[in-house]
Amino acid sequence: MKPHRFFWLTLLLLLLSQQGLTQEVRGSAADDYLRFVPLASVYVLKGCGTESRSTWKELLVDNALSLAVSSAATYGMKYTIHSDRPDHSDSHGFPSGHTSFAFMGATVLHKEFGHLSPWVSVAGYGIATSVGVTRVVRNHHTWWQAAGGAAIGVLSTEVGYWLGDKLTGKGRQLDVAASPMGIAVAYRF
Repeated sequence: MKPHRFFWLTLLLLLLSQQGLTQEVRGSAADDYLRFVPLASVYVLKGCGTESRSTWKELLVDNALSLAVSSAATYGMKYTIHSDRPDHSDSHGFPSGHTSFAFMGATVLHKEFGHLSPWVSVAGYGIATSVGVTRVVRNHHTWWQAAGGAAIGVLSTEVGYWLGDKLTGKGRQLDVAASPMGIAVAYRF
């Protein structure tokens, strides 16, 4: 994809996130939707034929593993740590699930398409940051709860890709296949 197309895509994504931040402060739930933008962008770009780091199989496996690690860490901590939210609505404030999902998607976007233009990464992390900021501005999380969610999102993606490369990468000894009949796993000696 040509660099000027990445510029316009980045500008569009940043404008959407800024519009979402403005609406969020007024009381709508834009962060509920913005958290999906970075990960959705990965699949839109891949579906449009943009050159990515991974094949479809690798992308799906890496993303599934990243999501599993992120969800396990986020919700495991939420229900173990019992950190109050600033609005006192419950004691599941740490870490921010919205922020962890947004940063997981931004990290996937960076890993898959960051090599084509740094603006792709800027757009993804900019949107993820706006999700974290809106969670704090709307008094759903403290800044450290949002920062914890961001760290979990980034680290879980790194772990997911590391595990995914073990399953689907070069020199692998394990093959995974899915069909309507179930999932098959084969190990090569």
